Amino acid sequence: DSSDYYSFKAFGGDLDYYFMYGPDFYTMIDRYTELTGKSPMLPRFAMGLHVGTYSGGTWKNEEMTSDKYPPALCKRLREEGVPFDLLWLDSTWRLFNTTYGNGGCCFEWRNTFKDPKAMFDSCYAQNVKMVGLHIRSILDNGPEYHLLDKAREQGNVLYPGAKIEGVVNFFDPKAVDWWWENGVMKVASIGAKFVKTDVGGTMDLKGLHNIFPLAYAEAPYRKFQEYNNMRGVTHTREGYAGIQRYPYIWAGDWGSEWQWFEPVIRAGLNIGMSGVGNWTHCMGGFEQYSPYDTELYTRWVQFGMFSPIAMVFGMDHPRYHEPWTYGPEALANFIKYDSLRYTLIPYIYSNAYQLYKTARPMMTPLVMDYPQDENTYQLARQYMFGPWMMVCPVTTKGALSQHVYFPGGEWFDYETGERYEGRQYKSFLTPLDVLPVYIKAGAIIPMQPAMQWVDQHPVDVITLDVYPSGISSYEMYEDDGISMDYQKGIGSLTRFTSRLADDSWTFTADKPVGKYKPVRHTYLVKAYLQNAPQSVIENGKSLPVLSSVADADRNTGWFYDTEHKRLYVKTAGDNRQKIEIVVQ
Repeated sequence: DSSDYYSFKAFGGDLDYYFMYGPDFYTMIDRYTELTGKSPMLPRFAMGLHVGTYSGGTWKNEEMTSDKYPPALCKRLREEGVPFDLLWLDSTWRLFNTTYGNGGCCFEWRNTFKDPKAMFDSCYAQNVKMVGLHIRSILDNGPEYHLLDKAREQGNVLYPGAKIEGVVNFFDPKAVDWWWENGVMKVASIGAKFVKTDVGGTMDLKGLHNIFPLAYAEAPYRKFQEYNNMRGVTHTREGYAGIQRYPYIWAGDWGSEWQWFEPVIRAGLNIGMSGVGNWTHCMGGFEQYSPYDTELYTRWVQFGMFSPIAMVFGMDHPRYHEPWTYGPEALANFIKYDSLRYTLIPYIYSNAYQLYKTARPMMTPLVMDYPQDENTYQLARQYMFGPWMMVCPVTTKGALSQHVYFPGGEWFDYETGERYEGRQYKSFLTPLDVLPVYIKAGAIIPMQPAMQWVDQHPVDVITLDVYPSGISSYEMYEDDGISMDYQKGIGSLTRFTSRLADDSWTFTADKPVGKYKPVRHTYLVKAYLQNAPQSVIENGKSLPVLSSVADADRNTGWFYDTEHKRLYVKTAGDNRQKIEIVVQ
């Protein structure tokens, strides 16, 4: 109730205090996560799109579900050219029971799912990396397994004193083992590779209420990690200090209305500043309270693809936020920004490594990078996506323009390349098919070829999107993308350095450093330079002049686009050696 002090109190016991001093935001988060835990790395393919489905029938339409629907959805996504990697079936896959209705989980399939294993197999045959299932923390009886009765007989499975009897005691390793063997393994053994853990706030004991979601998320995270022999993935919606150890967390059931759009962005910035870097939300909102709004869906999708985890999912029947149901323009917008995200995966994955090492979130408010600039203190709609990209979603219905604040330094429009000086507000037109994104001068952004799923093709060329200004550098992280070896330090870092002087520009790609040997790839360097070069030299040898941008995509040499003031350099060397490009 005052700006001069904070007050705290604890119900029913002593309270320990930890004070983390920065002096900057990033150091504070780093030190906070030294206490509560760093975010582990997700599989590399988890940087791609996550798709949720009610299998054709959400609540009150359960009879319309089918084991044919998920494979058909995958097929349609592939046919439309929508990149994605993960799929999960939300609650209506399972049988709702008489004891707790849709609130319990008996791990028995609804009778509309005739052959669940064949369903899993069909999805995996379409290059889906993981298929998961929605579950709840409360056991219930089904006609076949009678899990709740068996848990009662076992005696140590259910948590004593919970307000609902069927809550699993996830604090007890023996109870977790029983839950895994008698419940989860019934679906894991036929193809489920992760779960969405719902209803984590079921504890009514004040001493354990907050930490129950951590124990609940940890159990399947660790069990699936061991069973799948790869990095764990858990999709959860409740948490407390330390939930970042079992990624990722979901923002919950936000309504599909404009009034909820900007608050989701603010919520994401706040949770990132609270040490939880891996989080996501439903593109377009979750529940459709009002008539379908294609503009809202389009704008929310743009933001969704520039979120730490990209996820599309909705409860509204029969659309479920599948992009083609909003029309061809909305579908084109979805594919445009989904495809862009897939090209940015080297940049996103490198930041995921920084999240693991230092707790730096992928998505941060501008105040974290510009704490001395008071103009950034209240900016909740603009944010940094990694260290170089400033994203400014349009969150007002029918907006023809919006203002953007540029902090100190120079910035580039990502679509047009136009330059802007910092420390000023500017107003821009807001066409529906464009998400305003601005690049910080000095940026070096590693990118890969477009793909329909992660690792669809070998990454034989890394594109480096460079915005030269003074001296700047960036480190790209690589590893096998799936194993736990990164925790043993088995990875590699490749440092890129840009040096712009009055009469020349030098770009350096060092050899990768580390215990992991990346795949061989050359580089396509794209740099904004005001003046056309006279020569481009790679490691002491002049490169030939090429005829077009398309030519530079295929052949060693360089081409300067005079209209857009952009230099394209395709290197002769690859990442098995140090490369130095001198432009004069």
